[in-house]
Amino acid sequence: MTNESRPPFPPFTVETAAQKVRAAENAWNLQIPQKIALAYSADSIWRNRAEFLQGRDDITAFLQHKWANELEYRLIKELWAFHENRIAVRFAYEWHDISGQWFRSYGNENWEFNAQGLMQKRHASINDLAISDSERLFHWEYKTIRPEDYASLLDLNL
Repeated sequence: MTNESRPPFPPFTVETAAQKVRAAENAWNLQIPQKIALAYSADSIWRNRAEFLQGRDDITAFLQHKWANELEYRLIKELWAFHENRIAVRFAYEWHDISGQWFRSYGNENWEFNAQGLMQKRHASINDLAISDSERLFHWEYKTIRPEDYASLLDLNL
């Protein structure tokens, strides 16, 4: 048993599930892989698209590689559903590649938490859509959290 923890803890309520989702969104927008990895159990299992990862070292390396290729990344997550120690999330993020081509990536994640509030399983399905610069919707400052009054996915019809 670990003495690490990350509140709020399961079983989740609508309020605590939404807190988990916003905390994850904020962390990913700040893009500090080593810090993000601490929200996951030491033996956390991920499926991200067709990649399978296990443990914090894999998670950290994955995120470092991701943000070396997905430039000016900005993410919005939204609570979809929750039950006991599980949360389902839908999300969209915008980024560009090295050539300057912008993309909006859409997806869903299923999360499972241990009693200490650390994510022990993450399954993500993601699709990428090439967009023009004029189609971008996420315009807050890079590597900062989304402002509290910024539109949600629902507000943006995403």
